[in-house]
Amino acid sequence: MKGMSQRYSLEPVIQESTPSIIARKLRYAIAHGEVAPGSQLGEAELARELGVSRGPLREAMQRLTQEGLLVSIRNRGLFVIEMTDTEIRDMYVLRTAIESAACKLIVRADHVSAGHELLAQVSEMQSAAATGNRAAMSDSDMAFHELLVALSGSRSLERIHSTLMTETRMCLTVLQDSYRVTEDWISEHRGIAEAVVSGDGPLAESRLSDHEDDALARLTSPPASS
Repeated sequence: MKGMSQRYSLEPVIQESTPSIIARKLRYAIAHGEVAPGSQLGEAELARELGVSRGPLREAMQRLTQEGLLVSIRNRGLFVIEMTDTEIRDMYVLRTAIESAACKLIVRADHVSAGHELLAQVSEMQSAAATGNRAAMSDSDMAFHELLVALSGSRSLERIHSTLMTETRMCLTVLQDSYRVTEDWISEHRGIAEAVVSGDGPLAESRLSDHEDDALARLTSPPASS
């Protein structure tokens, strides 16, 4: 009928707050080694460099503290965390749990489409490996795992996984010079994607766990023998 307004199924545009923008910039700087692990964050210097007031900066830094990327030391200030072998192992335990949960959700939905998206990302990984660019290699690795969790459709898993991926990026940045991509590395990701395509959740989770164990072994020292 004329005169009746048409209704659309559109989500409202959400404007990102200043503290959120600051937090995102700080996460990126921490993840990519622009702010080194163990560094103290000077509030006045950061506010000046970012061109923001201290109020939203403090809120952003509080968010990163809650996420575990910053640690507050009494009478000293805020510092970027340092990833010890123990912390890296703990992080990978959580990553494996979250990504396994994502696999469970994916295989219950349109796993064929999701699996093909993951296979497309594996092709990107092959292209990155062909260039020999270590930054591109690690970016493609990270993108695969971020996509895996995103395809689950769970915002809660994505939110927690995001912090873990920032910590992973910190580790990869420190080890960038020794970062290598092998055919086995690519095959591990392809195997996970193929298991998702087939809808075999247990196989996808098993291959994911083996892959995470392999990655952890590359990032940490062997446990001391008793």
